[in-house]
Amino acid sequence: YMTDRQRLFIENWEFEVYRKKVAAGSAAAGRLDGKIALVTGAAQGFGLEIAGSLAAEGAHVALTDINQQGAAAAADDLCDRHGVGRAIGLPINVTDGEAVAACIDQVVRAYGGFDVLIPNAGVLKADSVKTLPERDFHFVTEVNYKGYFLCVHKAAPILATQHKANAACMSDVIQINSKSGLVGSSRNAAYAGSKFGGIGLTQSFALELVDDGIKVNCICPGNFFDGPLWSDPENGLFVQYLRTGKVPGAKTIDDVRRAYEAKVPMGRGCTTADVVKEILYLIDKYDLYGRVAYPKTHAPSDIPDLYRVATQGRGVFINPALTEPFGLTLLEAGATGLPIVATNDGGPRDIIANCHNGLLI
Repeated sequence: YMTDRQRLFIENWEFEVYRKKVAAGSAAAGRLDGKIALVTGAAQGFGLEIAGSLAAEGAHVALTDINQQGAAAAADDLCDRHGVGRAIGLPINVTDGEAVAACIDQVVRAYGGFDVLIPNAGVLKADSVKTLPERDFHFVTEVNYKGYFLCVHKAAPILATQHKANAACMSDVIQINSKSGLVGSSRNAAYAGSKFGGIGLTQSFALELVDDGIKVNCICPGNFFDGPLWSDPENGLFVQYLRTGKVPGAKTIDDVRRAYEAKVPMGRGCTTADVVKEILYLIDKYDLYGRVAYPKTHAPSDIPDLYRVATQGRGVFINPALTEPFGLTLLEAGATGLPIVATNDGGPRDIIANCHNGLLI
């Protein structure tokens, strides 16, 4: 690695400043403006759609895949839509450490480093534990479990060096896991086992790498029914599950799909937009990570604990309502000693005037 003196010379060199301006292309600012992301398994399906969404939010994206031609074509398309240099397509075999290192090296050479690693590459072979070929179990484990390890193994030293050079430089590893990493899956043990293992790796990586300015998380999406993993007419999961009899009574692919959609309260599968929302929250450009909480769902019995946790963490309760005639939540927050910020309207005005426990805006 370069010394600090060498690094600062390069970073402030006139040609390097010009190169950065050219690399920025013509894209408008977005939530990920200035970020550089590396996505594996990005030639098709979930990975491709995630890469496209990140580019639309202003990121420069390295689309990597064992399908080199597909990754390159997808990257060219993103450049056409978002500006020259906004994406590159590179080959990667996540089961081969040397191939992973070579891919990451090309990303660093192209962009000078990267901020976000999204290990998305994954495969699935569904069958009964009584009949699943050993080679299929090995294949799934190699890609989903070992592949995730190798990506972080090769990326972490780069990300750590960036943080060492500039303590303000934080980075993210966000594995695209699965609901099968949380709950076992009948006749799908190889895949579920690899995803359970991925969560174990995530938790372990997070504990170790936080000192290097690297946040490690995983997202466990529900079923992405419209992607090739599920809908491929030859080897998609709908076909595999119909073939193996995983859904009792199903006679067609549509029967299998309806059975899985019926398990979801919203009656639909997961979408890329669902996942990208979580990715953006985890990356959190505005450095609110670990400081802002907005529970999406909770039981009534959870409410007192939420207030207590915020109070113990010396937090603030913010009521974003434009109009608030009563302010019952403000009274609850105030009862725990939690300072409040609310709109200058109705209930908040009276509560803060009498309790002197917050600000009106």
